[in-house]
Amino acid sequence: MSNLTRLPYRRVIPCLDFKDGRVVKGVQFVELKDAGDPVELAKVYVREGADVLAFLDIAATLESRPTVIQMAQALSEQCPIPFVVGGGMTSVADIRQVLAAGANKVSINSAAIRNPQLINDAVAAFSPENIIVAIDVKRRPGNQDRWTCVINGGHVDSGVDALEWAEEVARRGAGEILLTSMDSDGARDGYDLAVTRAVARRVDIPVVASGGVGKLEHFAAGIIEGEADAVLAASVFHFGTFSIQEVKEYLASQGIPVRME
Repeated sequence: MSNLTRLPYRRVIPCLDFKDGRVVKGVQFVELKDAGDPVELAKVYVREGADVLAFLDIAATLESRPTVIQMAQALSEQCPIPFVVGGGMTSVADIRQVLAAGANKVSINSAAIRNPQLINDAVAAFSPENIIVAIDVKRRPGNQDRWTCVINGGHVDSGVDALEWAEEVARRGAGEILLTSMDSDGARDGYDLAVTRAVARRVDIPVVASGGVGKLEHFAAGIIEGEADAVLAASVFHFGTFSIQEVKEYLASQGIPVRME
């Protein structure tokens, strides 16, 4: 079991999705809007008390481009807190490059579904704490209790059952799951609590809830009802709806332990 499960607090994670060197945010991974410079936004989030930064190249897999190593290096020079880099990594060598560039963790998604052995190999080469598997899910039509994994930035239905895949990811040694509901992404109606809770109850590693925050209450619901170990959001932070400090103060008011500066 990952050491992350023993953290005494719940984490708040701003997500910096980037494309062509700029942070972008859309709805269900499309209709992308420019949200700023990744490194400059990272500095703001560090000052506000973010626990971790997620730094994801959303076009790397789709366009078969390597992860932008230079951007990871720039972030490592400005970021004194742990950060995750994801996008376009298909081998242990790719992962090694990103970690060498300064990232504390990497996130793999499409490549892991295509080649599940990559999870085992990466964990063996580094450690569970370095390896996050991102799982993007959509609800199966006509079935409110089943979800399928989507890959290539949400463009391809893999046909893989999300709950079964989450179990396999944990079994293969990943340290954490980053779970995003495409149905909820960008809608600001809250996390998909059903799938978050279902995954959290299936695995013994931390689950990060992602996709759909619009209100402070949604963060608390992700932890209390969704049983997530961490809550991630993008647009509400990028466009100034809430600061990380506001989110943490609200969570604390709901009896949820958080790390305060």
